[in-house]
Amino acid sequence: MSIKAFELVSAIERLKLMSDKAKTQIECLDVCGKNIYVGTNDCFVVHYSIEEKTHANGRVTFVTEKQGHKFLLVKKPVVQLRAASALNRIMVLCDATLTLLNMFDLEPIVTGAKIKGVACFCINENPVRTNPFSVEICVALKRKMIQLYTVTEDRLMLLRDVTLPDQALVVGVDGVFVCAALTSQYSMVDTDSGLITDLFPIDPDQVRPIIKRISKEEFLLSGPNALGIFATSAGVSQRPPMQWSDGLSAVSFVHPYILAMNDEFITVHSILDQQQKQAIPFQGGVFLGDFDGRIFVASSREIYALVPIPFEKQIQALLSDKRVTEALDLARNANKTGMTRDKFLKMFKRIQQQAAFIQFSQQNFEEASQLFKESSIDVREIISLYPHYLPTNVNFTRSVPPLHEIADINQLSRSDDKVKAAYKIFLQTFLEDIRGVNQAYGYKREVDVALLKLYAESAPEKLSELISVDTGCDLNDCVDWLETYQRLHALGLLYQIHGENDNALSVWTRLVDSKKDDPSFPGLEFVVDFLARLADHELLWKYVDWVLDKDEELGVRIFTDRPINEALTERLRPETVVDYLHRFPRAVIVYLEYLVFQRRLEKEKYHTHLAVLYMESVMKLMETNNVRQEELDIARSKLRHMLQMSNLYRVQLILGKAKEKSMHAECAILYGKLEEHEKALRILVHKLKDYGAAENYCVVNSQGKEAGSCKRLFHILLSVYLDPSYERRDTLVAPAMALLNSSVAEFDTVKVLQLLPDSWSVGLLSQFLARAVRASMHNSRMTRIQRMMARGENLFVKQTFIELQQDATMMSDDRLCAVCSRAFNNPSFVRYPNGVITHVHCAKNKYICPVSGKLFGSRR
Repeated sequence: MSIKAFELVSAIERLKLMSDKAKTQIECLDVCGKNIYVGTNDCFVVHYSIEEKTHANGRVTFVTEKQGHKFLLVKKPVVQLRAASALNRIMVLCDATLTLLNMFDLEPIVTGAKIKGVACFCINENPVRTNPFSVEICVALKRKMIQLYTVTEDRLMLLRDVTLPDQALVVGVDGVFVCAALTSQYSMVDTDSGLITDLFPIDPDQVRPIIKRISKEEFLLSGPNALGIFATSAGVSQRPPMQWSDGLSAVSFVHPYILAMNDEFITVHSILDQQQKQAIPFQGGVFLGDFDGRIFVASSREIYALVPIPFEKQIQALLSDKRVTEALDLARNANKTGMTRDKFLKMFKRIQQQAAFIQFSQQNFEEASQLFKESSIDVREIISLYPHYLPTNVNFTRSVPPLHEIADINQLSRSDDKVKAAYKIFLQTFLEDIRGVNQAYGYKREVDVALLKLYAESAPEKLSELISVDTGCDLNDCVDWLETYQRLHALGLLYQIHGENDNALSVWTRLVDSKKDDPSFPGLEFVVDFLARLADHELLWKYVDWVLDKDEELGVRIFTDRPINEALTERLRPETVVDYLHRFPRAVIVYLEYLVFQRRLEKEKYHTHLAVLYMESVMKLMETNNVRQEELDIARSKLRHMLQMSNLYRVQLILGKAKEKSMHAECAILYGKLEEHEKALRILVHKLKDYGAAENYCVVNSQGKEAGSCKRLFHILLSVYLDPSYERRDTLVAPAMALLNSSVAEFDTVKVLQLLPDSWSVGLLSQFLARAVRASMHNSRMTRIQRMMARGENLFVKQTFIELQQDATMMSDDRLCAVCSRAFNNPSFVRYPNGVITHVHCAKNKYICPVSGKLFGSRR
């Protein structure tokens, strides 16, 4: 595909060399700075000054002036010219002789240094030696040999001879490597080792040998079938071959372009993709060369410059043709043409952005996204293509000059809903990728608002996370959008984030009342949790009634799930809440349970109130027909737990109600609270016949009491079992024996024996008596052990006391306290085992020396 990379500009028109003779023609030329040297077919070297001028419209022209000429006397064509500015010399090859001329007056050097029998020569642009006042050249002789020379101002010093299998027709040199076109093949010569590597065959009659150095140790060679073949010093090719035109006569290289000339055209190829980019008509060309980035071409009578079109223009032309890959490849190599890094980066990023929009317009979304990210584009450039997605009060103007010609995605989609949806998915994915990274820095609001609008349309499940986590969404742009798409829960969250809690609650209550399907809305429980965290208590009370009417048990969590560190206000004092909840019977029970069981408030009115409500609930169930027994059992279980756990309620009040309904289990608990244990146990034994509960009663009601209370309760229970006045006392013998043999029960054996009927045999009581004897013996032995241990400890203390009394302590008026360094004013003092003496008040710890910190013992 074509692109205009160079423009042909006349440098010296209709050159008149020495006369008007038609036979005088250009053979070769060289350009060095502002000097141009021309070699002719009739043995003249002509010197011109040349100056390049760039006009305001960008057009380039050249101003030339002849400085002088020199006739070399041999009447043979000048085959090659090369200027060496560091030496002020020109190397001229004419009549197989290489000579040196002065650059300015074109006179031969005094020493007359020359080389004869030369077929061609070339300058080493990557010299082995680094002397700035010399030049290294490679000379191909008209015999099977090449020679390496160092050229100075007045000498040609031979460095090395290298013998070849055939004569070299053309040579190119880089460092120690020489690429030579022999009579039958190309070869790579290592001049250090003399190693010759054959590359590929060539027929000079069919193909003109051409060698052009491309980069370090890499050459471009003219091959068969009009191919340009790259070869490295290792003898391999690292680039694909380049297809040329037939009849090639010369090649030049200015990165990234290779120019090739034949009889009719100069073709321009890219080294990046080996493709032809431009063809410039040029007939009768005799010379083509590149000189420090400038390219000159000559016919037999005229000299032209191939002026490169600025890279920016070339790239823009490629972008206009939608040739994105070529444009980017060309742009990446622009920094190799002398452009400063800052200028290159600025240009390259803009080109990437333009390329990204082209890919975007062609729906190549992956490539577009990558280019947008690499070029650090202003994200608003992309969002602006989506109508109404930018915040309304954002003052944004697209880049000038414009990066694209896209009006909006409606233009690109052409009313195709699927295409439009694809563009929106791209924007969503792109914004999600850059959100929170440097590319979105400074544009958080624009990114978040655009994402909110995209989510509202097609991904409502993502709205909550976007709004709740460090959002940049504002109310002005988002409220109407969320209302339009009926994303009410997200709207409520947005109000909440912006501190408009009343509006948020209004939206959520509307959502609950309307029963609209919003999958992202958790429901009434979410509203309750929000109210439970709400610090604005006035606003909280505005919605309490509404919540409790919906669900009492859920609604009361507004008061029970408050933050732990919340400051208590008059509006949320427990008394205020309890009074308010009277209209909601289930809610008030739950709240009182919270006060009593969770907060453990020890106030009689809360405990009594809860107990009364439990009692009323049980009584109501008992009076109800067809009530499920399970439901009644649960209610009574909660009541009994409350009565047993709490000691703060008004027992007589509850007892009276329990007696009315013959609630024996509850009465037993209440009698226990009144310390009327015999009554409680008689109910459990005689009324309920629950002997396990009676035994458990004794254990529970003795916990936390003084020693012996457990034995006393078990004796009362045993006496109830053995009560002779109970008419069915025979039925209690088995429970009584089970009690006596229980491992939990504690008894005074003597008192038990006094209670037992005389008619009971020893065999019946054998288990109890055996256990009692063992316990008595164990207690006796333990008492003896404790007594002996106490005696031993007493002896040890006496010994320690005697040892401490053995050392006398002398106190005098000069003796000072070791801690405060003051005198002793009274006979009381403290002496530590290490001899340290202190005031009594200075001895903070009698086990640790206050001076040395030594530990003498520990408290027992």
